Amino acid sequence: MRANRVLLAAAASVMALALTGCGGDEGEPEIPTAASGGATTSSAGSDAQGGGDDVAAYVRAQREYVKCLRENGVDAPDPDAKGNIDFGDNRALKKDAKFRAATEKCADHLAAVPESIEKDNQSKLTAEQIEVKQRYAKCMQENGAADFPDPGPDGLGQGDWDQSSAGAKRAIRICGPIVGVPESPGPGKG
Repeated sequence: MRANRVLLAAAASVMALALTGCGGDEGEPEIPTAASGGATTSSAGSDAQGGGDDVAAYVRAQREYVKCLRENGVDAPDPDAKGNIDFGDNRALKKDAKFRAATEKCADHLAAVPESIEKDNQSKLTAEQIEVKQRYAKCMQENGAADFPDPGPDGLGQGDWDQSSAGAKRAIRICGPIVGVPESPGPGKG
């Protein structure tokens, strides 16, 4: 089970990079790399990276993760300025025993992706998608999940809510079709 979480975390790092795109500007600040042992030729404040101390801590953790992977025989690329690690589109990597063993050994170096980076990695919703999210929130609130958060102007959720109450479960069943979840899902396979 732990290996699945580690692989999921590694896949999340790959997806984060895929969603943000590649390339860089010549004006980007240089950051220390795992290969350079943390040395850098120019210093950049964490605010220049689009976040605060949480972003800087995340980037440091990602560098340590890459360093650990390398110490365990995996040729991992350096993380970018936001801590994303691009393993490429190498699906065989997940099946590689050496990679799986290294990710398990290095799991303690993985850190949660800061909210500022996560928001940057999410694709922008269209006006139609935002309207669907607003209808869904209103439906949820009117059908038993009064604490369901309203989406923000960007269409993203704005907080936590209690999903375990009977009212919330009823609202999910009633409102699911708005977002494409069938009211009565069929039998599971497996």
